[in-house]
Amino acid sequence: MAQAPKLPLKVWAVSDGRAGIEAQVVGLSDAIARLVPCEVTVKRVGWTGRIGRLPWWLNLLPKRWLTPESGIPTGKGPRREGAENEWPDVWVAAGRATLPLSIRAKRWSGGKTYVVQIQDPRVPAHMFDLVIPPKHDRLTGDNVLPITGAPHRVTTKKLEAEYAAFADVIDPLPRPRVAVLVGGKSKAFDLSSERAAQIAHSIQIPLEQDGGSLLMTFSRRTPEPARALMAARLRHLPGMVWNGEGPNPYFAFLAAADYILVTEDSTNMATEAASTGKPVFVLKLDGHSLKFRLFHQELESMGAARPYGGAFHGWTYDPVDETDRAAREVLARLGVEIPEPVVEAAVEEAPKPTRKPRAKKAVEVVVETPAPKPRKPRTTKPKA
Repeated sequence: MAQAPKLPLKVWAVSDGRAGIEAQVVGLSDAIARLVPCEVTVKRVGWTGRIGRLPWWLNLLPKRWLTPESGIPTGKGPRREGAENEWPDVWVAAGRATLPLSIRAKRWSGGKTYVVQIQDPRVPAHMFDLVIPPKHDRLTGDNVLPITGAPHRVTTKKLEAEYAAFADVIDPLPRPRVAVLVGGKSKAFDLSSERAAQIAHSIQIPLEQDGGSLLMTFSRRTPEPARALMAARLRHLPGMVWNGEGPNPYFAFLAAADYILVTEDSTNMATEAASTGKPVFVLKLDGHSLKFRLFHQELESMGAARPYGGAFHGWTYDPVDETDRAAREVLARLGVEIPEPVVEAAVEEAPKPTRKPRAKKAVEVVVETPAPKPRKPRTTKPKA
């Protein structure tokens, strides 16, 4: 961009609306907004018919196939003066569904929009202003900023607010409190009933021995047989097992936990867990992935995570805060200065004038001694 945009920045967080993808674009957008004034708008891209399943390079006229709910300017009708102002200053996107739009957003906006693509887009990085992939994707380039894991929404304030909503239920639970974040089926992993039973047993034994409580939640990818089996095996323990109904206690569990267990299939959950600074244990699933192995090794090297061996133990490390680092890099490349936090100077009170201690008056102590008692005159008997 020729010059830094004026504040407040107009930021769009663009995805196809899937929870894991949207969490990343919203997380980075919110992190930018914590550093400088911003107006963040969430956009959920939708495609008509089967267009969304096509490779990005076959979607030659993407504006034509967008659903009205997408909220992306289509430019239909005569071009209006100032139409470029409809576009954001920063476009933060993730996911395959956004690629036909991300690679054209800068041109459509007349060069106004700075395009940030999260994850490895699997297209040449020069098609975007900045690409932010996880380090384990091993993508490099002048406009590439690899980070550990993925951008996320976890902040101290968010954890405190979410915990407060469930405090009445969580506060009475005995410690240690163990949060168990269960994923499931993906391209590389699966959670069979047999493996689910093994995980449940490995959690049950130390919790019964240590007298702690369980905070367990499942993802949309958790197979139903595995979900039902784990819930049945562990429901006798003190704690909460969220069944997907009612308010989601996910962030409250992160806030309340003394230890966090997370299945190895999710970059998001592991990164969010590691941002708390609490001990993170990785649960093995069925399957294997070199990328995820590299990711977990990365967390281990940072002191954040360890493989789960059937027992809980604590350690300390610096919370993993890559989302803030990515947000600062976006602003630096935009040329937007981040204001220094206002620190109120401590007002030193003028020292009170010291007075010389007054000399103490000597106190005369008079000790009265009792007058001696008069002695009786001594009489002598006459000698016979």
